[in-house]
Amino acid sequence: MRQINETFLKAARGEKTDYTPVWYMRQAGRSQPEYRKLKEKYSLFEITHQPEICAYVTRLPVEQYDVDAAILYKDIMSPLPSIGVQVDIKSGIGPVIDNPIRSMADVEKLGEIDPESDVPYVLETIRILTEEQLNVPLIGFAGAPFTLASYMIEGGPSKNYNKTKAFMYAEPKAWFALMDKLADMTITYVRSQIKAGARAIQIFDSWVGALNVADYRVFIKPVMERIFNELKTENVPLIMFGVGASHLAMEWHDLSLDVVGLDWRLPIEQARSMGITKTVQGNLDPAILLAPWEVIEERTKAIIDQGVKQPGHIFNLGHGVFPEVSPDVLKRLTTLVHEYSAEKLK
Repeated sequence: MRQINETFLKAARGEKTDYTPVWYMRQAGRSQPEYRKLKEKYSLFEITHQPEICAYVTRLPVEQYDVDAAILYKDIMSPLPSIGVQVDIKSGIGPVIDNPIRSMADVEKLGEIDPESDVPYVLETIRILTEEQLNVPLIGFAGAPFTLASYMIEGGPSKNYNKTKAFMYAEPKAWFALMDKLADMTITYVRSQIKAGARAIQIFDSWVGALNVADYRVFIKPVMERIFNELKTENVPLIMFGVGASHLAMEWHDLSLDVVGLDWRLPIEQARSMGITKTVQGNLDPAILLAPWEVIEERTKAIIDQGVKQPGHIFNLGHGVFPEVSPDVLKRLTTLVHEYSAEKLK
């Protein structure tokens, strides 16, 4: 029987660990030569629709870097086609949606997800990984309603989210109806991942930092409370993450989640001084990975020094790995985090 390294899960629950666990957002794919070779043959959606290949991409960084958790290789847009949103991932652009939401009538057309029939390939990938392959926990994930809505309303990526915010302000009834539809989808989708074998869940609200605290409390927080309250009954660690959202960190801390993800803008010691007592995850600026090793080492040690002051720190980047990063650097970084934190925690 495979022995599972549960250090990541212990840290997520705020328990003492012998060293600081580490994984990297977007550790699967992008910077790995094996992945780039696959991408010459298959698109992202084609990879995620083939469970054996998708499982291979997911487990590759675990084997190469010795990280303490795997994150399922897929995209936050994966469940949207099942509710009637046509998504195309265009190279160099990102997700593009040809039927953007413009009215309450558009919201009312959205359907419901049935994971076993709509995304069986996702669940099969999880089963392959957790029943046969991984010796670390698998993190499942989903996009949060605001971030998904931003793509659905803008029709693709945006720099300012003006259409999304205008819809939110001008059509509040339609907005809340959309939030509820997306919350229902997220809860059902996440539960199916947990049932298939995911041991933790990260909710990505990548672009919610575009909102101020007052608007977050009115337009977003109620739906996030519902999502986390319902998922809490599944008894797996729940992680929240967004980019440029440091001003919302205390709002997340209020939710029924276990881990507050920090990007590189908010130091751990500052988060603690604000009153964040839950486990924190982060938060090396991914751009540092292109710096000389001495700089990487110095910045990493500074983060660990802050993280080990109390139980409940998972080392990660402040955003995802990007293609220019060398896999050798990530392997060396993992070793540094493990060895340096083990010394500090003795």
